[in-house]
Amino acid sequence: MASTPNHYILPDLISLLPFEGSLNPHYEQAAEASSVWLHSYGIGVVPEHKRAFFQQKGSELLCAYAYPYAGYDELRTTMDFINLLYVVDELSDDQGGEDAWKTGRVLLNIFHDPNWDDGSRFAQMSKEVRNRLLRVDVPACDRRLVKLCEDYVNAISLEAELRERNEVPDMEAFIALRRENSGVPFCIGAVGCALRLDLPDKIFEHPLMRRLHHAAADMVALSNDIYSYSREQALGLSGNNILTVLMNSEHCDLQTAADRAGLRFKQLMEGFQADKACLPSWGPDMDTVVGKFVMALETWVVGNCKWSFETHRYFGIERDEVKRTRVVKLYPRREM
Repeated sequence: MASTPNHYILPDLISLLPFEGSLNPHYEQAAEASSVWLHSYGIGVVPEHKRAFFQQKGSELLCAYAYPYAGYDELRTTMDFINLLYVVDELSDDQGGEDAWKTGRVLLNIFHDPNWDDGSRFAQMSKEVRNRLLRVDVPACDRRLVKLCEDYVNAISLEAELRERNEVPDMEAFIALRRENSGVPFCIGAVGCALRLDLPDKIFEHPLMRRLHHAAADMVALSNDIYSYSREQALGLSGNNILTVLMNSEHCDLQTAADRAGLRFKQLMEGFQADKACLPSWGPDMDTVVGKFVMALETWVVGNCKWSFETHRYFGIERDEVKRTRVVKLYPRREM
């Protein structure tokens, strides 16, 4: 792998997006309630050096961008849900494969059975989120959410195993793994609850709809990797990042990897737009529902990109300067 400089220039992903994002008007009220809920369990479940993100309401802000159409109750539920997933993410990043599986298994057990309990704070948090999601009558979406939880838990466990072995997968294996361990399909799976609309399996399983879901999830994961590389390499977590995979597999430097990742994002967006234009009709009423689900995929993509320059998570206090110049200086290796 070629040596890397001390900075790289971000591809301009936002300019590639053909749709606009917005901030949910219920953000402040819902964010405060979700933050109080999270802190009621004590964020001692999260390592001290990772607590700033939760204290700054970083995940609540992401939800406000990703679900801008949700009502207050639905937005609050998604905030609790994604706060929970960020807790899983932060815990599993410090764990080996076996321990990451144990952490994820608590979540999976509760998604299968909301009454399951091992007495831990994490289990109680998971039960509260699961029961909030179940308040919305969307049975097809909920069945898929359980399967998406299983896929997510399996993926974070495999990611931890690869990290233990200091192993970087090849591109084909990485794309499949990254889609799931990002948690994005799981988060998108909650769209039915946020919209209070169900999507029948026969429509969800249509090849074009599946491709739209995969493309949206891959674009979110890809933009996350591009934006988060500096932070991840500083924490020793960059093996699960497409820039590292590209540098390894294509023997290129960091800037070339970032440029190629930007090109892949552009291709995914073009494919998404082409598939959206070719969707068949399922009748006027269902076409309206499908249109709202596709809109929800779009808002996740654009919302994640916009949020990345609002949160302190990736660029810290220099986020406005990075947004203006697109130059990212690499953090030194350290605990962040």
